[in-house]
Amino acid sequence: MSDDSAGREQDLSRLLVEERVFQPPPDFAAGAVVADPSVYERAQADPEAFWAEMAEQLDWYEKWEEVLRWDPPHAEWFVGGKLNACYNCVDRHVHNGRRNQAAIIWEGEAGERRTLTYWDLYRETNKLANALKSLGVAKGDRVAIYMPMIPELPIAMLACARIGAIHSVIFGGFSSEALRDRILDAGAKMLITADGGYRRGQIIPLKHDADYALRETPSIEHVIIVERGRFPLRIVSGRDHWYHRLLQEAESYCEPEPMDAEDILYTLYTSGTTGQPKGIVHTTGGYMTGVLATLRWIFDLKDDDVYWCTADIGWVTGHSYIVYAPLAAGATMLMYEGAPDWPERDRFWQIVEEHGVTIFYTAPTAIRAFMKWGNQYPQAHDLSSLRLLGTVGEPINPEAWMWYYEHIGRERCPVVDTWWQTETGMILLTTLPGIDYMRPSYAGHPFPGVSAEVLNEAGEPAASGYLAITRPWPAMLRTIYNDPERYVEQYWTKWDKATYFTSDGAKREEDGYFGLLGRVDDVLNVSGHRIGTMEVESALVDHEAVAEAAVVGVADEVKGQAIAAFVTVKEGNEPTPELSEQLRSHVVDKIGAIARPQSVMFAGDLPKTRSGKIMRRLLRDIAQGQVLGDVTTLADASVVEELKRRYEEQEDG
Repeated sequence: MSDDSAGREQDLSRLLVEERVFQPPPDFAAGAVVADPSVYERAQADPEAFWAEMAEQLDWYEKWEEVLRWDPPHAEWFVGGKLNACYNCVDRHVHNGRRNQAAIIWEGEAGERRTLTYWDLYRETNKLANALKSLGVAKGDRVAIYMPMIPELPIAMLACARIGAIHSVIFGGFSSEALRDRILDAGAKMLITADGGYRRGQIIPLKHDADYALRETPSIEHVIIVERGRFPLRIVSGRDHWYHRLLQEAESYCEPEPMDAEDILYTLYTSGTTGQPKGIVHTTGGYMTGVLATLRWIFDLKDDDVYWCTADIGWVTGHSYIVYAPLAAGATMLMYEGAPDWPERDRFWQIVEEHGVTIFYTAPTAIRAFMKWGNQYPQAHDLSSLRLLGTVGEPINPEAWMWYYEHIGRERCPVVDTWWQTETGMILLTTLPGIDYMRPSYAGHPFPGVSAEVLNEAGEPAASGYLAITRPWPAMLRTIYNDPERYVEQYWTKWDKATYFTSDGAKREEDGYFGLLGRVDDVLNVSGHRIGTMEVESALVDHEAVAEAAVVGVADEVKGQAIAAFVTVKEGNEPTPELSEQLRSHVVDKIGAIARPQSVMFAGDLPKTRSGKIMRRLLRDIAQGQVLGDVTTLADASVVEELKRRYEEQEDG
């Protein structure tokens, strides 16, 4: 084998190339927030000056002395600057004429509605901040937050930020064990929770679950409980406090704590490859600059928009693009407590219609579920208020992108496909909707001021390989809480300490557009060809009968690995052996014989984390007949057992 061919085999195979291109609608482009393509060149020429200009959108107590101090792999942004995140999200809007503007429009799963103006948010945040202080919480203390999607969740985050406490939000769907582990790692002093929450009509007993965690978390001194639904619970005298009673007794104003730009704003735990959660650390100045700039430019945010990000605040998307960026921008944002299919499968479209949502940001997993349910649900609603769509969380296949564009956007709304991570804090790859064309399944360019490359194993530029970020960006993680060595080892050692390894595969086309190929630990190696899972899955979903697909590699004596596919079909289609063979042939037609699945397994659903990501390692366990891995983070653990049973039946057959 020649050196050239050996080098090529290190790259991910570039299989699907999406040629369709969609220009921004002329009327949208004419009024876009960013209408001048030269912003890319300007930011590339002097990224520090660009980010300093973006930071001017925030209110600072003291200006910075240095924009960036870079000692790879450690960055400090806006060195010497002082600001407060809560002040930027609340106070300044009260002072600049937005006090009576809706900040949060909230809809509960059962249909309850509340609207909080910026004045409401200001008043309640101040009182909770004083209540925290009265219970001994001070700057630098850690506060765990374990709550449903109710307005008191962002209020709790803002109250922590106001006094300089470090919040750690734990997704309300996590178990008591997961809550315990995160509290212990953070050394949290206080827990803010609720008596319960709702999900698909079922009660989630948050306080009850929290009590189990608190048996083994000696650092917790106090628990604040929001009364969501008068659920039965046990109160520990002296430790447990009702939220509403604390606010009744609290002073109405709390002076915001001036925070150094590099002071920690929050930690957020994300699963690692070892299964041990990592506490990702985000600081104040750079993070707030990055999320605010990306929100305004990527979502073309206007004063009269009603913006809805459907994520849960327990994930980074909710931190950045439900709480901190929209509120810092003075936007009106919608929060919804429940599931998209409760009580009916048109719930999202009902909400869009009734609240006049203009910007809608959701995940490919949700889009594929909408496809599976059928076009009749969005067609039954007036979605004419929508003017921009976004997608986030994982690569989106072309078929899902086109469905979203056609059936939700009605071919008149630009779609921004955003790539970023918990670790990046802000969107790094995307299009700017007023100046960039769209390519289905391609995220687009690096955001202005961001530098990204596709590299091979040797760290050389390649058409396909590993996505790398080659320059620091403001909202980047600063470390892993309590584990600085892991921070360096995991993210900054694959090539050099100045190049961030994203763990994602990617391809880059001649026009500079990046397409994501999935996590590199999900890469398949078939007969010496390294194939990204996303492209095979896209080929399967391209078939008219398929709603969602996941592929994994299984050991094969001849090929090294063979491809096993797991497929859910759209309603009205029957999973038959004939369809299985059609799908295998369809992949060959779309990609080539190298990507033909060895087997196709039909499933009612695929195992997903509570944030919607497909857990391919569990599918790999099933396909290889191994003992199942950890399922504690699954949204529905019964899905795995059902898949395993079906797979065994198919193999026996």
